[in-house]
Amino acid sequence: MVGELRYREFRVPLGPGLHAYPDELIRQRVGHDGHPEYQIRWLVLRRGEDGEGDSSQVDCKAEHILLWMSNDEIYANCHKMLDEDGQVIGPSQEIAGDAGALDKSVLGEMETDVKSLIQRALRQLEECAGTIPPAPLLHTVHVLSAYASIEPLTGVFKDPRVLDLLMHMLSSPDYQIRWSAGRMIQALASHDAGTRTQILLSLSQQEAIEKHLDFDSRCALLALFAQATLSEHPMSFEGIQLPQVPGRLLFSLVKHYLHVTSLLDQLNDSAAEPGAQNNSAPEELSGERDRLELEFSMAMGTLISELVQAMRWDWASSRQGPSARSSCSIFQPQLAEANPGLPPTRAQPSIRRSRRFRPRSEFASGNTYALYVRETLQAGMRVRMLEDYEEVSAGDEGEFRQSNNGVPPVQVLWESTGRTYWVHWHMLEILGFEEDIEDVVEADEYHGAAVSGALGVALPSWRWKPMKELYAVPYVLPEDEDAEESEHLSQAEWWELLFFIKKLNGPNHQEVLQILQENLDGEVLDDEILAELAVPIELAQDLLLALPQRLDDSALRDLLNCRVYRKYGPEALARQPAYPTLLEAQAQPQESAGKEPPTQYPDTPLRRLMEGCGPPGRNFLDLERALSSGRPQETEIKPFLLQLQWQPQPFLTLMRSLASPAANKPLHLTVLRILMQLVDFPEALLLPWHEAMDACMACLRSPDTDREVLQELIFFLHRLASVSRDYAVVLNQLGARDAISKALEKHLGKLELAQELRDMVFKCEKHAHLYRKLTTNILGGCIQMVLGQIEDHRRTHRPINIPFFDVFLRYLCQGSSVEVKEDKCWEKVEVSSNPHRASKLTDRNPKTYWESSGSAGSHYITLHMRQGILIRQLTLLVAGEDSSYMPARVVVFGGDSASSLNTQLNSVNVMPSASRVVLLENLNRFWPIIQIRIKRCQQGGIDTRIRGLEVLGPKPTFWPVFREQLCRHTRLFYMVRAQAWSQDIAEDRRSLLHLSSRLNGALRQEQNFADRFLPDDEAAQALGKTCWEALVSPLVQNITSPDEDGISPLGWLLDQYLECREAAHNPQSRAAAFSSRVRRLTHLLVHVEPCEAPPPAAAAPRPKGRNRSHDWSSLATRGLPSSIVRNLTRCWRAVVEEQASSFLTSRWRDDDFVPRYCEHFHSLQKSSSELFGPRAAFLLALHNGCAGGLLKLPFLKAAHVSEQFARHIDQRIQGSRIGGARGMEMLGQLQRCLETVLIFSGLEIATTFEHYYQHYMADRLLSLGSSWLEGAVLEQIGLCFPNRLPQQMLLSLSTSEELQRQFHVYQLQRLDQELLKLDDTEKKIQGCLEASDKEHKEEKAEEAEGAGAAAATDMAGEEDEEEDEDLYYEGAMPEVSVLVLSPRCWPIASIRHTLNPRTCLPSYLRGTLNRYSNFYSKSQSYPALDMGPHRRLQWTWLGRAELQFGDQTLHVSTVQMWLLLYLNELKAVSVESLLALSGLSPDMLDQAIGPLTSSRGPLDLQEQKGVPGGVLKIRDASEEPRPRRGNVWLIPPQTYLKAEDEEGRNLEKRRNLLNCLIVRMLKAHGDEGLHIDQLVCRVLDAWQKGPCPPRGLVSSLGRGSACNSTDVLSCILHLLGQGTVRRHDDRPHTLSYAVPVTVMEPHTESLNPGSSGPNPPLTFHTLQIRSRGVPYASCSSTQSFSTFR
Repeated sequence: MVGELRYREFRVPLGPGLHAYPDELIRQRVGHDGHPEYQIRWLVLRRGEDGEGDSSQVDCKAEHILLWMSNDEIYANCHKMLDEDGQVIGPSQEIAGDAGALDKSVLGEMETDVKSLIQRALRQLEECAGTIPPAPLLHTVHVLSAYASIEPLTGVFKDPRVLDLLMHMLSSPDYQIRWSAGRMIQALASHDAGTRTQILLSLSQQEAIEKHLDFDSRCALLALFAQATLSEHPMSFEGIQLPQVPGRLLFSLVKHYLHVTSLLDQLNDSAAEPGAQNNSAPEELSGERDRLELEFSMAMGTLISELVQAMRWDWASSRQGPSARSSCSIFQPQLAEANPGLPPTRAQPSIRRSRRFRPRSEFASGNTYALYVRETLQAGMRVRMLEDYEEVSAGDEGEFRQSNNGVPPVQVLWESTGRTYWVHWHMLEILGFEEDIEDVVEADEYHGAAVSGALGVALPSWRWKPMKELYAVPYVLPEDEDAEESEHLSQAEWWELLFFIKKLNGPNHQEVLQILQENLDGEVLDDEILAELAVPIELAQDLLLALPQRLDDSALRDLLNCRVYRKYGPEALARQPAYPTLLEAQAQPQESAGKEPPTQYPDTPLRRLMEGCGPPGRNFLDLERALSSGRPQETEIKPFLLQLQWQPQPFLTLMRSLASPAANKPLHLTVLRILMQLVDFPEALLLPWHEAMDACMACLRSPDTDREVLQELIFFLHRLASVSRDYAVVLNQLGARDAISKALEKHLGKLELAQELRDMVFKCEKHAHLYRKLTTNILGGCIQMVLGQIEDHRRTHRPINIPFFDVFLRYLCQGSSVEVKEDKCWEKVEVSSNPHRASKLTDRNPKTYWESSGSAGSHYITLHMRQGILIRQLTLLVAGEDSSYMPARVVVFGGDSASSLNTQLNSVNVMPSASRVVLLENLNRFWPIIQIRIKRCQQGGIDTRIRGLEVLGPKPTFWPVFREQLCRHTRLFYMVRAQAWSQDIAEDRRSLLHLSSRLNGALRQEQNFADRFLPDDEAAQALGKTCWEALVSPLVQNITSPDEDGISPLGWLLDQYLECREAAHNPQSRAAAFSSRVRRLTHLLVHVEPCEAPPPAAAAPRPKGRNRSHDWSSLATRGLPSSIVRNLTRCWRAVVEEQASSFLTSRWRDDDFVPRYCEHFHSLQKSSSELFGPRAAFLLALHNGCAGGLLKLPFLKAAHVSEQFARHIDQRIQGSRIGGARGMEMLGQLQRCLETVLIFSGLEIATTFEHYYQHYMADRLLSLGSSWLEGAVLEQIGLCFPNRLPQQMLLSLSTSEELQRQFHVYQLQRLDQELLKLDDTEKKIQGCLEASDKEHKEEKAEEAEGAGAAAATDMAGEEDEEEDEDLYYEGAMPEVSVLVLSPRCWPIASIRHTLNPRTCLPSYLRGTLNRYSNFYSKSQSYPALDMGPHRRLQWTWLGRAELQFGDQTLHVSTVQMWLLLYLNELKAVSVESLLALSGLSPDMLDQAIGPLTSSRGPLDLQEQKGVPGGVLKIRDASEEPRPRRGNVWLIPPQTYLKAEDEEGRNLEKRRNLLNCLIVRMLKAHGDEGLHIDQLVCRVLDAWQKGPCPPRGLVSSLGRGSACNSTDVLSCILHLLGQGTVRRHDDRPHTLSYAVPVTVMEPHTESLNPGSSGPNPPLTFHTLQIRSRGVPYASCSSTQSFSTFR
């Protein structure tokens, strides 16, 4: 659900501890689409920390949000506002409570009395004009006030004559009459807010009311307005320094504010009664509404303009200039590193670019750019870093040194670090050599100015960025612009321009209208036609050239700040930050046209001051000359004052000169004389005195001000406050009372009128509070109206046509992206001693300090603050380890100068354990000098140590307040809408197809609004984040939540998409349109992943050195999906799981199951890419979904599936050896299958898949040999083998090859030894022949002894006879290779048939095998080959050989080789004798005989009576028609297993046995459970030793009897998935029993404990034989077999 359902109502979360719920239906209207809309008041609740219970909830009735809602939205969110039939209960028309208490006749008599009293009061008021009011008049007014307090009589007082009476009374010079008018107004306004507002509006709209109201009457009306608006817009601006606004300007703001609210009510009420609209024609209703909208827009623009002037924002904007925000998605977080496809978001102050090398933004991908850099970069070139990488930051420049094949490959000497650092190719931008680099600062600034001046906004970034991702920003695609509209102003632009036209006076207004008529074919222009006018851009530019000469100063400031002028005005003026030069340029033609010689002014300080003001300054000098000519006439001075009202800049410059240094005494006296004279003229009181009153206060507070200047200043201020008490209020707000008191103390009270001025200022304290409250209420009300307009813009999708709307939002968002550091709060820091160590106070290093040197109590630190900085917090950093150097008492003083530090701001006692001492907080005034004095140190110390200073600033801005309100309204609006849309989807899933267009419209509207009105990225990002969290997140949560049937709406939609995917290939079909809508929806939902900001890089140590390891944690952090992506991936996983389960259930028995499943998997993968793009989260969900579908299968079916995959991989690997096109096709099929097989990784069925793959891989390696493809396959799917047995098999093959190389060296060594023995024997024989003659007599005895010796020699050499029998073989010896296979990784079933070389192999092969056995036994004692316990060899029948048979080369197995070589000695041999001789099983022998007796084989199998199995003999060559040349492949084909056979059932039995053991052990340990490692060890120990399972049953499992830790972990994973076993939340590695599960328990017997221990581990080996000749071929025509390999 979107919100929280409480008391049948949804409480919408607005923030931490903040909720909103619907309270009351206010009004009803007809919306822009013709359907009714209802205005609902939503109350804001603040919840306590516990969040439950009524006691912790505070009902803030003053805090509310007014929201217009449709029928559907009320139905989904406001249940209590619906009747029993589900219809909205309209606003109740309540009758006044007192009406029923009064009789109708009595009420009628009272109404008659009121009318007569009003008539009598008017007559009495006219009679007493100019005299003291008589008592009867006062009594009459008193009686009227009493009647006004009766609520049923309120309607009588709405008579227009009552307003006339009140106006006459308020303008009366008598105080009692004015006071009585106030009493009557209060009585009328006491009933309800509507009556109070109506009275205030009626009074304020009277013509020239300001002229008739004095100070007290105006304050009375302002107080009523403050009371009326206090509860409407409760908004706090605490901590924000609001400007001093005089009452006259405040009253004007109140008038405009009431007028705007009245027009807004008329707009809302114009369609309040749908039935009443039928009485008028639609054209009339539309015209009336258009007139109201135009009037409201103009009134709102006037209010904003005056409010901007009152807040003095216009002067700030003229100094700062407008700022444009880069157009980028407000819903995507701005990462620290620059996007290669996007331009920089803000202009850099200086940029160096290359003249001839391409930047990264011109390339479509990072890989292409990296190749370009690698091919282009040369040693010595300058490069720039494009993104942050470890120790190198974006923007750093350096010199390229070298590159290699390492990672990273590029070495650059960086200027920022002064040393080399390795980076990647794509991170660099080539600047080139120095002659290739150009400075493009000026060109960029000109381009930026031209763009901002010509277009007004930055070009949208999505129109040129390359598509790095498939779905970047789907809702901001460029729309087709209407050519006709592009040639004309939009309605908002024209109404903004029309606003200035309406502000012109009569003649100027007619001149501009004449320009319009001339360009529009002389059409008569009235207000209705002006509103709907289509103005060409050329005409708008002409108007913008004509308007500046006809506008006053304030309107001209507004014109220069408005958007239409920045977009279409002259570029020279659009780039001008201030307007005095514009006024000067306008005045120059007028002066030249007059042809009068320029007036010569004497060189005075005033003339020099006015020189910077241009022609208005010279006009002011003329005014000063007129004032100095004795007694000036009012008619003579009035034109100059009117000119000053038009252009007040010289007047403000004059007043602000009072803040100049005291040395300008002549100038100050002249200024005060002029100001004193100006006060006497009524026109001068309309000048903006309040805007420069702070300069008077600066002069008043300055200790260096001369006494004469100070006295004249007091005379002037007293005169100004006496003439207009508004300025006394302004002085009170500026703190004039304290300043006057200090001046009196300094001059010993000898300042005339100072005390009177102080008393006058003090009496205005109440009015100052009223003015501040009014300023707050008006500003808060304007903010609420702006938020209401934004809401209407969201609801109606109509443009906002209010002038200066963007200007107002720009000022409200000021400060959102301003980062003011501590060193920007002060100008300099001074210390009492050791100034060379003063920098330690601000180096932000707590280990350094400033230490004083001097006497105790004389140490201080002085801060010279920057102008206007209000200190929010001043903190002193100390350390307890400093002992007696640590401060104990600190006093803070403030002053206007170093000589006036007399105001004690705070005094703090420092505890010995403190580290941070807060000295000041939230100052409400600016102190130029702050001095921190250390009065005492700890333990009576003399000198002190200060570790640092922290100053928090700057002055608070309106942005936090506006951000809170904007986010609250946005969140409420979109959460209500999300709930309504979710309700529609829940009722009809097909409405989900319209969700993409709905979301697209909402998001595009917010994007356009941010680009149009929000000034910086922080404000835009705040809006985008709130909108996304309030609208998209709840919608995704609702559409991905399963219903009662377990299917979510989005899951149903994705299922439909997958079903019609094939039919969608036809672009004209309905399926294509349906698929397009689904894709647009998913693209929109996943285009952004808002994630938390990554931790700062400095938090983790960066790796050093060239060969540092890569830290992928940062990438993982950036890639963490949000809750939206989590919900979407969960839904996609459920859809894929259902699809995979359905496919597996229906197709698992098919012969072509694996190709079909791979095709299905790749179809799902392609669909995932189409729907969600290349995102790892959705690819992972796809794999998890396929794995979940596989886990739903029973064990035997899952085992069959795993066997089919292992068989398919085996067939494709063997088929790829064919080569050519067929081999490449097999490789392609193999690759597709391997991608699918990865779903086995991490599953319990992976052990079964590993079992079958290991079996087929063993047969493949032994029959075909190893190849590079085996390793490549294992590298890709290695995660699917929990025991890593296939990897160990390849490792054992490499070990065998190494042993074979060592054996070759061993044979050569033996041959060398035998040759040495032969040489020694020949020498001995020669010596014996020489001595034979001398010993001839003893010949017989020697012969006997020799015979005995020969016998002994024969017996001694009998052991080596077989080993050396082929040592001196004269023919070409066959090459024999031995493969040593370990039973730990090779399948035991394939190597269980042993081979006896003595009986089955010829002598020339037996010797080689015997020598290898001897070598292997000796190698076990070598330290280099010591691999554990002593191993013994057992020869097997496995292996392959190559035999030469005539012109053919036969590729056979070892069994076939023995059989063929055996036929060399016999012409025929029976199968029965072969079985007896070899010891092989009949199946294995038949498998070997089959290929030999086939059509390609050399043997024939003949059946004979009495000979079981038949007789084998060599086939006669003459009977064979086929050619007898080339290679013949006779190795027996691969035999595949079946999961349904006994071996598959044994695997299932093993799993059931392990499940039984795990459950029993966890049951025995109860809730405490077992650690997973301890559980695995206990299960393995029980499996090997008993008492369960029984040895007989284990032995009956065959291959399944083997068990290891991986098998146990696989079973634990299965039980966790079934819910039988659970993990502890606080200890995830501890497992315990959860619920009973049905397992197949075997029959239990005790294992035989009498075993003598395990036998020595067996190491099986096979051989590979190679021969290069035919050494023993027969000379007859009968061909024989010779071993070739």
